[in-house]
Amino acid sequence: MLVLLPPSEGKASSGRGAPLKPESLSLPGLAGARAAVLDELVELCAADEEKARGVLGLSEGLRGEVAKNVELRTAGARPAGEIYTGVLYDALGLATLDAAAKRRAGRSLLVFSGLWGAVRVTDRIPSYRCSMGVKLPGLGALGGHWRGAMASVLPEAAGDGLVLDLRSSAYASAWKPKGEVAARTATVRVLHAPTRKVVSHFNKATKGRIVRSLLEAGAVPRSTEELVEALRDLRYVVEESGKPGALDVLVDEIH
Repeated sequence: MLVLLPPSEGKASSGRGAPLKPESLSLPGLAGARAAVLDELVELCAADEEKARGVLGLSEGLRGEVAKNVELRTAGARPAGEIYTGVLYDALGLATLDAAAKRRAGRSLLVFSGLWGAVRVTDRIPSYRCSMGVKLPGLGALGGHWRGAMASVLPEAAGDGLVLDLRSSAYASAWKPKGEVAARTATVRVLHAPTRKVVSHFNKATKGRIVRSLLEAGAVPRSTEELVEALRDLRYVVEESGKPGALDVLVDEIH
């Protein structure tokens, strides 16, 4: 099973580890597209802080994020699973998984990124600021920039198992499963059961808990039907929404 996750806007600091080694990142077929974004992002942020802040959509209070991007090649790198923070990643709790579940996370989790395209949680990256919604002056919209490289790399990464797509719409724009991969792709929407409405915070938190539950259980569903069965075994309330591969997980409490 391959689980597609969004990144978090907020990120932990880079720390004091060895700097980025682009050649060590997973999915080497994305290397050229990564280098293009990295080069332009560093140049933009080094040349004109105000322009960079506008391009990146940063408020005055986030001005320091521009300087962070200038140092991307020399800043310390940490596993991506330690860099990404926020509601989903807090609920996922990678650091507190047992050894077997951590190994499963390293094999099955893929985090999408405006800068890196997609990385595994074990890939060492520096902290950065560059969402998929950014439009760089030279490369244009990052969703479109990544689409070509992703089209050739992601089907291979997906293998022949289930793809569980938990990305937000901005990150889903970088790669849309097609053909037989689409036929074995499942999406999850989290609804507040009494109102049948999506609420952003517990949507993210519940998705993090779902991934953690599957990792801890060692579940390897190979179809949407098997995923439904696995989630129900884990005491989630799941309904099929009527669209192929689309599931609704119902939650009574907002937390």
